[in-house]
Amino acid sequence: MSSNVMRRVQWILAAGVVCGIMTVAQADDAGRLARRRTPVVDVFETCKDAVVNITATQVFETTVPSFGLFDFFESPRPQGRTRRYTSTSLGSGFVLHADGYVVTNAHVVAQAASLKVVFADNSEHDAELVAIDESNDLAVLKVRDKVDFPALTLGRSDDLLIGETVIAIGNPLGYQHTVTSGIVSAADREVRVRDDRVLEGLIQTDASINKGNSGGPLLNALGELIGINTAIRGDAQNIGFAIPVDTLRKILPDMLSIERRKRLNIGLRLSWRGKVYITEATGPAAEAGIEPGDILLSVNDLPIVQDIDYHILMLRVDASDELRLQLQRNDESIRATIRPKAIPVPNGRQLMREKFGLTVRQLEPRESKALDLTGGIVITAVEPGSPADRTGFKPGMVVVQIGQQLPTDLDDVGLLLEHVQPGDQVGFRVWAIRSNFISIYTATMIAR
Repeated sequence: MSSNVMRRVQWILAAGVVCGIMTVAQADDAGRLARRRTPVVDVFETCKDAVVNITATQVFETTVPSFGLFDFFESPRPQGRTRRYTSTSLGSGFVLHADGYVVTNAHVVAQAASLKVVFADNSEHDAELVAIDESNDLAVLKVRDKVDFPALTLGRSDDLLIGETVIAIGNPLGYQHTVTSGIVSAADREVRVRDDRVLEGLIQTDASINKGNSGGPLLNALGELIGINTAIRGDAQNIGFAIPVDTLRKILPDMLSIERRKRLNIGLRLSWRGKVYITEATGPAAEAGIEPGDILLSVNDLPIVQDIDYHILMLRVDASDELRLQLQRNDESIRATIRPKAIPVPNGRQLMREKFGLTVRQLEPRESKALDLTGGIVITAVEPGSPADRTGFKPGMVVVQIGQQLPTDLDDVGLLLEHVQPGDQVGFRVWAIRSNFISIYTATMIAR
């Protein structure tokens, strides 16, 4: 054998030994990584893309001097020097549905003039407030961009195990996408978050939760959402609280109500117990032959895996649409077609005057733009001695919230006040436009 051939054989043998060593080393590295991998690692990697950082900015822009209190809406507006004030707060949230619906705490986004969500890849998207429920400290946002977003899987909170592992992902103190872990310390806790507000039925956890975690997800070891982080004990360590996911499921139908948002009557109420069950069928649903106890499988050939799928789908429905449902009744597969019915819109202006003594009008587009509002209602007169007068409301104040909803026009006002009875307490949030700033007032009025 020639020396060249011998050297080539030796080189091949040496290369084989090196490759073998590298293969063993790589296998050893993979084994080490596998042994280090925990449920917390798996949950973070699976869920981080559906967790968002929320920036809520309140912007005040006014012209000074030239006009007194509450005359912002006089036309033409006096000329003067413009001042701009901004205030920014940070919080966390998570994508509820691929259509871009995001859940967070109400206190994160309350009073915000503009909202932005930031994902794990640092992409930023403008968002708008869809619904808010301050009594349960929950809010729903909608990302304005039309993109399919990664969403979390909703779990359940009625089967929590005290001591089971939980994972929190959020943006504490602005540190984006921080993960912490702990256990379920207790269930059904009660926390007073303000002098006039108590949150009940909370999950207590020792997973580290700090300012900025509010609105972020609390997940179980399967990566399922079991709670929404909302509060901490400032005088203690490792005592945090989360709103159970079952509370979110309970209030979402009203927060995303098609009856109010689209003024359409479908007649279905649902519950989720591993499958989506019909709990109530009235009006158009009853006329279509649907019965309580039926299991909803699909609508217009789109699968309904969880109840949230149905509620989001209904936000796309128009009055002329037919809903083709596939259901399961006992062991039988059945089909039904629901034809939505338009709901007559009550006279919002009349109801405001009758129940509270307020004369109102809808903001003009230029006025809404100046305040960075979508629509809006402004008070033009207050009846002496009325509930509104006793509350201290004045002409020129802008009504930005009634109850738990955000009215954008007088039709919204009518639907919100339609079922208010004499003696009912109704919460209002208004903006008072002053000479160089905006004051925000929250008050409760008793309907007459």
